Amino acid sequence: MNIELTQEHSFTVRAGANAVRGLFHVDKWEGLDKYADVHGKSLILNGDAVVTGSPDLLSLLRNGSIAPGFVPVPETKLPGGIVVPAFQVAQYVSSDGGDGKVEISATGKPWTKINFKAAKQACANAGYSMITETQWLAIAYNASQQAENWTEGRVGHGTMFQGIRNGNVSSAQPGDFQPKDSEERRWLVLSNGSRICDFNGNVFQWVFDDVQGDEQGLIAKTITLESPSQSTAPYPSEKKAWGIAQIARVIGLAVRSSGAAAGARTTVPARSVSTTTGPTSTTTASASAAPSSSGL
Repeated sequence: MNIELTQEHSFTVRAGANAVRGLFHVDKWEGLDKYADVHGKSLILNGDAVVTGSPDLLSLLRNGSIAPGFVPVPETKLPGGIVVPAFQVAQYVSSDGGDGKVEISATGKPWTKINFKAAKQACANAGYSMITETQWLAIAYNASQQAENWTEGRVGHGTMFQGIRNGNVSSAQPGDFQPKDSEERRWLVLSNGSRICDFNGNVFQWVFDDVQGDEQGLIAKTITLESPSQSTAPYPSEKKAWGIAQIARVIGLAVRSSGAAAGARTTVPARSVSTTTGPTSTTTASASAAPSSSGL
């Protein structure tokens, strides 16, 4: 067997603390350089600027390595001026992984009938943390600005897609369940292309309140109209699939839902986020009737 031995030098592209390694220079034209890895994924560079590239490599540069089961949420500025740093959120509602830990899986059923304290601990046991109110608002507001999340394909036209909510199922469904009702689209897409399941339906979800809450994430003061929890919504309550008169989600033990009292063990699962980059989120399940980010 005849072989050819060659010495190869790979390149690393860095953006701050994030890096893409193992790239080879494969082409050059009109001042642009193409670098690709062994799988054919590539980046097109113009000097020290990235022009375009494969989605996975671009995401790695922007967000760093992504924990399995999680998707990156970009830095988002809320209408009131609050800037929510980039973070990673579980793509699916958390399921029961055993041993008191949440698990992120498309095939696992949401972990329901769990109270706030237990849900927060289950996230921590798995190395995650519960999604905060401002993180929830960031996802919802970002999603509201994407045309593909609207029924008429334009921001503000029609309503935002809503998930499982019409009573066609008798229990919380796993992420790979496909509703027969075309109106129950379970996915919302963010500006960076990340897709999040059940942020807009299927189950209620716990949220760590970092706006009105105390150090435990429990509501400690009145939710005023000026609060980001109320003012972030780009549309009035019960309009364009936004909220149901302050029933959008469950915050702390002060349950903001139509059928749950404080500390009630209703269908409240946990969504998790990785602690690998910035604040992380977990234990959330959007209210079954709205994109419910603002709670209006």
